[in-house]
Amino acid sequence: MKTKRLEQGTLGALLLIALIFPFLSEQYILNVGISVLLMALLGQSWNIMSGYAGLFSFGHAAFFGIGAYVSSILYMDYGVSPWLGIVVGMCLAAFVGVLIGFLSFRYKLRGDFFALVTLAFAEILRVLFNNTKALKGANGVLIPYRDIWSEFQFANDRVFYFILLIMVVAATVFIAVMSRRKFGVCLIAIKENQDAAGALGVPVLKYKLTAMAISAAMAAMAGTFYAQYYGFIDPTVVFAAAISIEAIVPCIIGGAGTLGGPLLGALIIIPLQELSNNLLEGINGLNMIIYGVLIVLFVVFCRDGIYGSIIRRLKGVRT
Repeated sequence: MKTKRLEQGTLGALLLIALIFPFLSEQYILNVGISVLLMALLGQSWNIMSGYAGLFSFGHAAFFGIGAYVSSILYMDYGVSPWLGIVVGMCLAAFVGVLIGFLSFRYKLRGDFFALVTLAFAEILRVLFNNTKALKGANGVLIPYRDIWSEFQFANDRVFYFILLIMVVAATVFIAVMSRRKFGVCLIAIKENQDAAGALGVPVLKYKLTAMAISAAMAAMAGTFYAQYYGFIDPTVVFAAAISIEAIVPCIIGGAGTLGGPLLGALIIIPLQELSNNLLEGINGLNMIIYGVLIVLFVVFCRDGIYGSIIRRLKGVRT
């Protein structure tokens, strides 16, 4: 009960801060807040597949990029509202996630081999989109600004902020409900010992594919938001390995397989990244250096992440 109350209190405090934050900050700080929420949403999407189901992914950029491109191309070429495009992108990303999973699991790929498959697929999509004129090629897609709410465009960035906040809250609530239902319990069982879970009657393939579909759809939702907020996408950005790393880092730092881990991780890493960029301007790839150092430190000294370690200690489990 103590652990549950602490978790609820922590998440409640984070939500309260998030609701007040945009009214107490200038434009630059508001942009940082949007970056935090976007990383948190990406982290929660990775958390479902990798934190709960144990399917370690290095290729979440594939799903992020699909969401960004599907909604943007439908909007620019066919006049389809991004509000509908986001749904189409999520469905297509979920299908691709199931396809990757089915092909991988059919050939019994697990662990490092599965992670490499996801990484390879993201790279394949990057090269494909970068060299296909029908998919806009290396020029990418430029979305003109029109300030029309039905087209997912707003003059005030606070509107973007609150839309993204709703997405993050919805994803977190979904994971909270999932973790307390049969589906979530079975995912954890599969993560701990897939063969034992299968022997007990858990439909392993079905649950793993479902987890991949949900995770991919959530990442695609983040990709659509990114495209509409920044107004420009190209394959080297939305399919980049950096996007996949940004999905992993908040979970590693906050705690994979925990409800609040990705939220806390994003809240730590983005301000730290902005601070280091401002103090050490001109150093290309500094954010990747920071990510690498933090991942190594947390894997070695705090394997459950900050949030995860606190929860485990309260439960009396040694880390």
